[in-house]
Amino acid sequence: MALAGTGTRGLLGAVIAGRGRGGETALARQLLHLPGPGMLVLADRAFDAAGFLAAVAGTGAHLLIRARSSRLPPVLEVLPDGSCLADIGGLRVRVIEARIRVQGADGTCCQDTVRLVTTLLDHRRAPADRLVRLYHERREIESACYALRHTLLAGRVLRSGDRPGAEQELWALLAGYQLLRMAMTDATATRPGTDPDRASFTIALQTAGEQLTTAQHISPAAPDHPGPIGRAVLAGLLPARRPRYSARKVKSSTSRYPGRPADPRPALPATITAVTITITTPPPGDRPRPRPRRPAQPAPGTLRHRVTALLHADPARPRTGHELAALLHQQPAYLLSHLAHWATAGHLTRTSPGTYTLPPTPAPLTNPPDP
Repeated sequence: MALAGTGTRGLLGAVIAGRGRGGETALARQLLHLPGPGMLVLADRAFDAAGFLAAVAGTGAHLLIRARSSRLPPVLEVLPDGSCLADIGGLRVRVIEARIRVQGADGTCCQDTVRLVTTLLDHRRAPADRLVRLYHERREIESACYALRHTLLAGRVLRSGDRPGAEQELWALLAGYQLLRMAMTDATATRPGTDPDRASFTIALQTAGEQLTTAQHISPAAPDHPGPIGRAVLAGLLPARRPRYSARKVKSSTSRYPGRPADPRPALPATITAVTITITTPPPGDRPRPRPRRPAQPAPGTLRHRVTALLHADPARPRTGHELAALLHQQPAYLLSHLAHWATAGHLTRTSPGTYTLPPTPAPLTNPPDP
Protein backbone atom coordinates (compact mmCIF):
# COMPACT_ATOMS: atom_id res chain seq x y z
CA MET A 1 0.00 0.00 0.00
CA ALA A 2 1.48 3.33 -1.07
CA LEU A 3 0.69 7.03 -0.88
CA ALA A 4 1.93 8.89 -3.95
CA GLY A 5 1.87 12.47 -5.14
CA THR A 6 -0.30 13.09 -8.20
CA GLY A 7 2.05 15.67 -9.70
CA THR A 8 5.44 13.96 -9.48
CA ARG A 9 4.27 10.37 -8.77
CA GLY A 10 6.84 10.30 -6.01
CA LEU A 11 6.10 8.16 -2.98
CA LEU A 12 5.21 9.82 0.30
CA GLY A 13 5.29 6.45 2.02
CA ALA A 14 4.56 2.75 1.66
CA VAL A 15 3.78 -0.21 3.88
CA ILE A 16 4.25 -3.93 3.25
CA ALA A 17 2.24 -6.63 5.01
CA GLY A 18 1.34 -10.23 4.39
CA ARG A 19 -1.75 -12.32 4.84
CA GLY A 20 -3.56 -11.84 8.12
CA ARG A 21 -2.54 -8.19 8.54
CA GLY A 22 -5.90 -6.82 7.41
CA GLY A 23 -7.25 -5.53 4.13
CA GLU A 24 -6.49 -2.41 2.15
CA THR A 25 -8.09 -0.07 4.68
CA ALA A 26 -6.06 -1.51 7.54
CA LEU A 27 -2.84 -1.00 5.58
CA ALA A 28 -3.85 2.51 4.54
CA ARG A 29 -4.36 3.46 8.21
CA GLN A 30 -0.62 2.87 8.74
CA LEU A 31 0.07 5.72 6.29
CA LEU A 32 -2.21 8.29 7.91
CA HIS A 33 0.71 9.94 9.72
CA LEU A 34 1.83 11.32 6.34
CA PRO A 35 -1.11 13.56 5.24
CA GLY A 36 -1.57 16.92 6.90
CA PRO A 37 -3.11 20.37 6.51
CA GLY A 38 -2.97 21.72 3.00
CA MET A 39 -3.15 18.27 1.39
CA LEU A 40 -5.99 16.53 -0.47
CA VAL A 41 -6.20 12.74 -0.22
CA LEU A 42 -7.69 10.93 -3.23
CA ALA A 43 -8.76 7.31 -2.89
CA ASP A 44 -10.90 4.72 -4.61
CA ARG A 45 -14.26 3.41 -3.42
CA ALA A 46 -12.65 0.65 -1.34
CA PHE A 47 -11.83 3.37 1.24
CA ASP A 48 -15.25 4.92 1.85
CA ALA A 49 -15.83 3.34 5.29
CA ALA A 50 -17.06 5.84 7.86
CA GLY A 51 -14.22 5.14 10.29
CA PHE A 52 -11.56 5.57 7.62
CA LEU A 53 -13.09 8.83 6.40
CA ALA A 54 -13.03 10.18 9.94
CA ALA A 55 -9.42 9.06 10.39
CA VAL A 56 -8.32 10.86 7.23
CA ALA A 57 -10.19 14.02 8.23
CA GLY A 58 -8.51 13.83 11.64
CA THR A 59 -5.10 14.32 10.06
CA GLY A 60 -6.07 17.85 8.99
CA ALA A 61 -6.01 16.96 5.30
CA HIS A 62 -9.06 17.16 3.08
CA LEU A 63 -10.34 14.09 1.28
CA LEU A 64 -11.96 13.34 -2.07
CA ILE A 65 -12.93 9.67 -2.15
CA ARG A 66 -15.21 7.78 -4.47
CA ALA A 67 -18.14 6.13 -2.68
CA ARG A 68 -19.76 2.82 -3.50
CA SER A 69 -23.22 2.72 -5.04
CA SER A 70 -24.62 1.44 -1.74
CA ARG A 71 -23.35 4.51 0.14
CA LEU A 72 -26.53 6.65 0.29
CA PRO A 73 -26.31 9.02 3.27
CA PRO A 74 -29.35 11.19 4.07
CA VAL A 75 -29.26 14.52 2.25
CA LEU A 76 -29.13 17.39 4.77
CA GLU A 77 -28.92 20.33 2.37
CA VAL A 78 -28.73 20.79 -1.40
CA LEU A 79 -26.11 23.31 -2.53
CA PRO A 80 -26.41 25.62 -5.56
CA ASP A 81 -23.92 23.61 -7.66
CA GLY A 82 -26.01 20.43 -7.33
CA SER A 83 -23.93 18.77 -4.62
CA CYS A 84 -25.36 18.17 -1.17
CA LEU A 85 -24.28 18.11 2.44
CA ALA A 86 -24.59 14.84 4.36
CA ASP A 87 -23.42 13.14 7.53
CA ILE A 88 -21.42 9.90 7.50
CA GLY A 89 -20.62 8.50 10.91
CA GLY A 90 -20.71 11.94 12.52
CA LEU A 91 -18.47 13.52 9.86
CA ARG A 92 -19.99 16.37 7.86
CA VAL A 93 -19.21 15.73 4.20
CA ARG A 94 -20.27 16.93 0.79
CA VAL A 95 -21.59 14.35 -1.67
CA ILE A 96 -21.25 14.88 -5.41
CA GLU A 97 -23.15 12.68 -7.82
CA ALA A 98 -22.40 13.08 -11.50
CA ARG A 99 -22.93 11.40 -14.82
CA ILE A 100 -19.85 11.52 -17.05
CA ARG A 101 -20.11 11.14 -20.81
CA VAL A 102 -16.93 10.74 -22.87
CA GLN A 103 -16.78 10.93 -26.65
CA GLY A 104 -13.83 9.85 -28.78
CA ALA A 105 -12.50 10.99 -32.13
CA ASP A 106 -13.37 7.60 -33.63
CA GLY A 107 -17.07 8.13 -32.91
CA THR A 108 -17.25 5.92 -29.83
CA CYS A 109 -19.07 7.15 -26.75
CA CYS A 110 -19.45 5.83 -23.21
CA GLN A 111 -20.86 7.11 -19.95
CA ASP A 112 -20.82 6.20 -16.28
CA THR A 113 -21.97 7.57 -12.96
CA VAL A 114 -19.74 8.54 -10.05
CA ARG A 115 -20.44 9.42 -6.42
CA LEU A 116 -17.73 11.36 -4.59
CA VAL A 117 -17.40 12.22 -0.91
CA THR A 118 -15.31 15.20 0.14
CA THR A 119 -14.66 17.41 3.15
CA LEU A 120 -14.34 20.45 0.87
CA LEU A 121 -17.71 21.87 1.91
CA ASP A 122 -17.50 25.28 0.23
CA HIS A 123 -19.10 24.91 -3.19
CA ARG A 124 -17.84 28.35 -4.23
CA ARG A 125 -14.15 27.56 -3.77
CA ALA A 126 -14.47 23.96 -4.96
CA PRO A 127 -17.28 23.61 -7.53
CA ALA A 128 -18.68 20.13 -8.06
CA ASP A 129 -17.69 19.77 -11.72
CA ARG A 130 -14.14 20.87 -10.92
CA LEU A 131 -13.81 18.19 -8.22
CA VAL A 132 -15.15 15.54 -10.60
CA ARG A 133 -12.40 16.42 -13.08
CA LEU A 134 -9.82 16.58 -10.30
CA TYR A 135 -10.66 13.10 -9.06
CA HIS A 136 -9.30 11.69 -12.32
CA GLU A 137 -5.82 12.51 -10.98
CA ARG A 138 -6.16 9.55 -8.62
CA ARG A 139 -5.19 7.35 -11.56
CA GLU A 140 -1.64 8.75 -11.37
CA ILE A 141 -0.78 6.11 -8.79
CA GLU A 142 -1.58 3.47 -11.41
CA SER A 143 1.20 4.94 -13.57
CA ALA A 144 3.52 4.73 -10.56
CA CYS A 145 2.63 1.07 -10.03
CA TYR A 146 3.20 0.38 -13.73
CA ALA A 147 6.69 1.88 -13.51
CA LEU A 148 7.43 -0.33 -10.51
CA ARG A 149 6.01 -3.59 -11.87
CA HIS A 150 6.94 -3.38 -15.54
CA THR A 151 9.51 -0.68 -16.30
CA LEU A 152 11.75 -1.12 -13.26
CA LEU A 153 11.46 -4.92 -13.05
CA ALA A 154 11.49 -5.38 -16.86
CA GLY A 155 9.21 -8.41 -16.64
CA ARG A 156 11.15 -10.14 -13.88
CA VAL A 157 9.71 -11.31 -10.56
CA LEU A 158 11.15 -11.20 -7.07
CA ARG A 159 13.66 -14.03 -6.76
CA SER A 160 13.65 -14.48 -2.98
CA GLY A 161 11.97 -17.62 -1.70
CA ASP A 162 11.17 -16.32 1.80
CA ARG A 163 9.30 -13.33 3.15
CA PRO A 164 12.27 -11.38 4.63
CA GLY A 165 14.15 -11.61 1.34
CA ALA A 166 11.09 -10.60 -0.70
CA GLU A 167 10.48 -7.61 1.56
CA GLN A 168 14.13 -6.58 1.26
CA GLU A 169 13.91 -6.71 -2.53
CA LEU A 170 10.67 -4.75 -2.54
CA TRP A 171 12.06 -2.00 -0.30
CA ALA A 172 15.11 -1.79 -2.59
CA LEU A 173 12.80 -1.37 -5.61
CA LEU A 174 10.83 1.34 -3.82
CA ALA A 175 14.04 3.15 -2.86
CA GLY A 176 15.38 2.98 -6.42
CA TYR A 177 12.05 4.18 -7.80
CA GLN A 178 11.98 7.11 -5.41
CA LEU A 179 15.54 8.18 -6.25
CA LEU A 180 14.70 8.23 -9.96
CA ARG A 181 11.55 10.26 -9.33
CA MET A 182 13.56 12.75 -7.27
CA ALA A 183 16.09 13.15 -10.09
CA MET A 184 13.28 13.61 -12.64
CA THR A 185 11.50 16.19 -10.48
CA ASP A 186 14.72 18.12 -9.82
CA ALA A 187 15.40 18.18 -13.56
CA THR A 188 11.97 19.52 -14.56
CA ALA A 189 12.18 22.09 -11.75
CA THR A 190 15.12 23.73 -13.55
CA ARG A 191 12.73 24.63 -16.40
CA PRO A 192 9.87 26.63 -14.86
CA GLY A 193 6.48 25.66 -16.22
CA THR A 194 7.51 22.13 -17.25
CA ASP A 195 4.96 19.53 -16.16
CA PRO A 196 6.68 16.61 -14.33
CA ASP A 197 4.36 14.30 -16.32
CA ARG A 198 6.55 14.94 -19.37
CA ALA A 199 9.62 13.38 -17.71
CA SER A 200 10.24 9.88 -19.04
CA PHE A 201 10.81 7.25 -16.37
CA THR A 202 12.28 4.90 -18.98
CA ILE A 203 14.96 7.43 -19.99
CA ALA A 204 15.83 8.09 -16.34
CA LEU A 205 16.15 4.35 -15.64
CA GLN A 206 18.33 3.67 -18.69
CA THR A 207 20.61 6.60 -17.92
CA ALA A 208 20.97 5.51 -14.30
CA GLY A 209 21.93 2.02 -15.46
CA GLU A 210 24.62 3.45 -17.72
CA GLN A 211 26.03 5.56 -14.87
CA LEU A 212 26.24 2.50 -12.63
CA THR A 213 27.98 0.48 -15.32
CA THR A 214 30.62 3.12 -16.03
CA ALA A 215 30.84 4.37 -12.41
CA GLN A 216 30.73 7.97 -13.65
CA HIS A 217 29.31 11.08 -12.00
CA ILE A 218 29.04 9.47 -8.58
CA SER A 219 29.14 12.80 -6.74
CA PRO A 220 25.80 14.63 -6.67
CA ALA A 221 25.17 17.49 -9.07
CA ALA A 222 24.72 21.09 -8.01
CA PRO A 223 21.15 22.00 -7.06
CA ASP A 224 20.71 24.36 -10.04
CA HIS A 225 22.45 22.05 -12.54
CA PRO A 226 20.91 18.61 -13.13
CA GLY A 227 23.21 15.62 -13.33
CA PRO A 228 23.44 13.19 -16.26
CA ILE A 229 20.09 11.63 -15.42
CA GLY A 230 18.40 15.03 -15.32
CA ARG A 231 20.08 16.15 -18.55
CA ALA A 232 18.92 12.98 -20.31
CA VAL A 233 15.39 13.48 -19.03
CA LEU A 234 15.30 17.11 -20.21
CA ALA A 235 16.68 16.12 -23.62
CA GLY A 236 13.91 13.56 -24.08
CA LEU A 237 10.85 15.25 -22.61
CA LEU A 238 7.62 13.62 -23.64
CA PRO A 239 4.93 15.67 -25.41
CA ALA A 240 2.09 17.08 -23.35
CA ARG A 241 -0.29 14.37 -22.27
CA ARG A 242 -3.16 13.73 -24.67
CA PRO A 243 -6.59 12.84 -23.31
CA ARG A 244 -7.21 9.30 -24.55
CA TYR A 245 -9.27 6.28 -23.54
CA SER A 246 -9.59 2.62 -24.48
CA ALA A 247 -11.25 -0.57 -23.29
CA ARG A 248 -9.86 -2.52 -20.35
CA LYS A 249 -9.24 -6.14 -21.30
CA VAL A 250 -7.93 -9.33 -19.75
CA LYS A 251 -5.04 -9.94 -22.14
CA SER A 252 -4.02 -13.38 -20.89
CA SER A 253 -6.01 -16.17 -22.54
CA THR A 254 -5.36 -18.42 -19.51
CA SER A 255 -6.37 -15.88 -16.89
CA ARG A 256 -8.48 -17.28 -14.07
CA TYR A 257 -10.45 -14.05 -13.83
CA PRO A 258 -13.80 -13.92 -15.61
CA GLY A 259 -14.15 -11.93 -18.80
CA ARG A 260 -15.43 -8.37 -18.58
CA PRO A 261 -18.82 -7.47 -20.02
CA ALA A 262 -19.05 -5.65 -23.31
CA ASP A 263 -17.04 -2.42 -23.07
CA PRO A 264 -18.25 0.50 -25.20
CA ARG A 265 -14.79 2.01 -25.26
CA PRO A 266 -12.62 1.41 -28.35
CA ALA A 267 -10.19 -1.50 -28.49
CA LEU A 268 -7.33 0.84 -29.46
CA PRO A 269 -6.60 4.17 -27.74
CA ALA A 270 -8.70 7.02 -29.16
CA THR A 271 -8.38 10.74 -28.54
CA ILE A 272 -11.09 12.17 -26.31
CA THR A 273 -12.87 15.02 -28.06
CA ALA A 274 -15.47 15.91 -25.41
CA VAL A 275 -16.19 15.21 -21.76
CA THR A 276 -19.64 16.16 -20.47
CA ILE A 277 -20.26 16.23 -16.71
CA THR A 278 -23.85 16.42 -15.49
CA ILE A 279 -24.35 16.91 -11.75
CA THR A 280 -27.37 14.98 -10.49
CA THR A 281 -29.04 16.30 -7.34
CA PRO A 282 -30.83 13.85 -5.05
CA PRO A 283 -33.91 15.04 -3.12
CA PRO A 284 -33.39 16.04 0.52
CA GLY A 285 -34.01 13.48 3.25
CA ASP A 286 -33.44 9.75 3.40
CA ARG A 287 -32.94 8.00 0.08
CA PRO A 288 -34.40 4.54 -0.57
CA ARG A 289 -31.88 1.75 -0.45
CA PRO A 290 -31.52 -0.31 -3.60
CA ARG A 291 -33.12 -3.72 -3.34
CA PRO A 292 -30.70 -6.63 -3.49
CA ARG A 293 -30.66 -8.24 -6.88
CA ARG A 294 -31.39 -11.92 -7.11
CA PRO A 295 -28.62 -13.91 -8.77
CA ALA A 296 -29.44 -14.51 -12.42
CA GLN A 297 -30.23 -18.09 -13.36
CA PRO A 298 -27.52 -19.76 -15.46
CA ALA A 299 -28.23 -20.56 -19.09
CA PRO A 300 -29.05 -24.23 -19.77
CA GLY A 301 -26.07 -26.33 -20.71
CA THR A 302 -23.44 -23.98 -19.26
CA LEU A 303 -20.96 -25.12 -16.65
CA ARG A 304 -22.70 -23.20 -13.87
CA HIS A 305 -26.03 -24.72 -14.89
CA ARG A 306 -24.55 -28.22 -14.62
CA VAL A 307 -23.04 -27.42 -11.21
CA THR A 308 -26.36 -25.98 -10.01
CA ALA A 309 -28.19 -29.11 -11.21
CA LEU A 310 -25.87 -31.35 -9.20
CA LEU A 311 -26.34 -29.24 -6.08
CA HIS A 312 -30.13 -29.20 -6.61
CA ALA A 313 -30.16 -33.00 -6.66
CA ASP A 314 -29.23 -33.06 -2.96
CA PRO A 315 -29.56 -29.52 -1.52
CA ALA A 316 -28.78 -30.61 2.03
CA ARG A 317 -25.38 -32.00 1.10
CA PRO A 318 -22.53 -29.61 0.36
CA ARG A 319 -20.11 -30.83 -2.27
CA THR A 320 -16.40 -30.23 -2.60
CA GLY A 321 -14.87 -28.70 -5.68
CA HIS A 322 -12.87 -31.86 -6.41
CA GLU A 323 -16.03 -33.96 -6.18
CA LEU A 324 -17.85 -31.69 -8.61
CA ALA A 325 -14.86 -31.71 -10.96
CA ALA A 326 -14.84 -35.51 -11.04
CA LEU A 327 -18.60 -35.69 -11.72
CA LEU A 328 -18.40 -33.07 -14.50
CA HIS A 329 -15.09 -34.33 -15.95
CA GLN A 330 -13.38 -30.97 -15.44
CA GLN A 331 -9.89 -30.03 -14.32
CA PRO A 332 -10.05 -29.32 -10.54
CA ALA A 333 -8.03 -26.10 -10.74
CA TYR A 334 -10.22 -24.79 -13.57
CA LEU A 335 -13.49 -25.57 -11.78
CA LEU A 336 -12.29 -24.35 -8.37
CA SER A 337 -11.49 -20.91 -9.80
CA HIS A 338 -15.01 -20.70 -11.25
CA LEU A 339 -16.60 -21.88 -8.00
CA ALA A 340 -14.77 -19.19 -6.05
CA HIS A 341 -15.94 -16.52 -8.50
CA TRP A 342 -19.56 -17.76 -8.40
CA ALA A 343 -19.50 -17.74 -4.60
CA THR A 344 -18.23 -14.15 -4.58
CA ALA A 345 -21.03 -13.18 -6.99
CA GLY A 346 -23.65 -14.81 -4.73
CA HIS A 347 -24.56 -17.70 -7.04
CA LEU A 348 -23.19 -20.27 -4.56
CA THR A 349 -22.49 -20.41 -0.83
CA ARG A 350 -19.13 -21.52 0.48
CA THR A 351 -19.73 -23.64 3.58
CA SER A 352 -16.05 -24.38 4.20
CA PRO A 353 -12.80 -24.07 2.21
CA GLY A 354 -13.39 -25.82 -1.09
CA THR A 355 -16.98 -26.88 -0.23
CA TYR A 356 -20.06 -25.28 -1.78
CA THR A 357 -23.84 -25.46 -1.70
CA LEU A 358 -26.75 -23.48 -3.09
CA PRO A 359 -27.51 -20.09 -1.51
CA PRO A 360 -30.65 -19.84 0.63
CA THR A 361 -33.80 -18.86 -1.19
CA PRO A 362 -34.33 -15.09 -0.69
CA ALA A 363 -37.53 -13.90 0.91
CA PRO A 364 -40.04 -12.39 -1.53
CA LEU A 365 -39.66 -8.66 -2.00
CA THR A 366 -42.60 -6.69 -0.68
CA ASN A 367 -43.22 -2.97 -0.62
CA PRO A 368 -43.85 -1.35 2.77
CA PRO A 369 -47.45 -0.24 3.35
CA ASP A 370 -48.29 3.32 2.46
CA PRO A 371 -48.56 5.65 5.51
